[in-house]
Amino acid sequence: METLKKNYEFLRVYRKGKYFSGKYLTINVLENAFLRNRVGISVSRKAYKSSVKRNLYRRRIKEILRTGNFNLKNGYDMVFVVKKTDEIPEYHEIEKEIVDLLDKAKLIIKNEKTDNQID
Repeated sequence: METLKKNYEFLRVYRKGKYFSGKYLTINVLENAFLRNRVGISVSRKAYKSSVKRNLYRRRIKEILRTGNFNLKNGYDMVFVVKKTDEIPEYHEIEKEIVDLLDKAKLIIKNEKTDNQID
């Protein structure tokens, strides 16, 4: 998965995309012209003053997206925006939130076999 790096890429997703909100994160999603997904992560200094905490949050999100077995639709730009909380949530809480947000945004492709096994 590629990353969004330029300010104008983030602004385009913020202005033209749809957003979905959770307890710890907000995801902004916009369809792109490529056949691959691109991801940006925004952790503001207002949310966490310590750069150590900001980078820890960023690393956790990147690792969840890297190791997650998400069957995602292709061709989307996604920006994860971290909300201000007292403490950084545990890894599994962030992972659950990301799955929920991707599901809300209808970016996860569901297989009929897995849907039937769950029921």
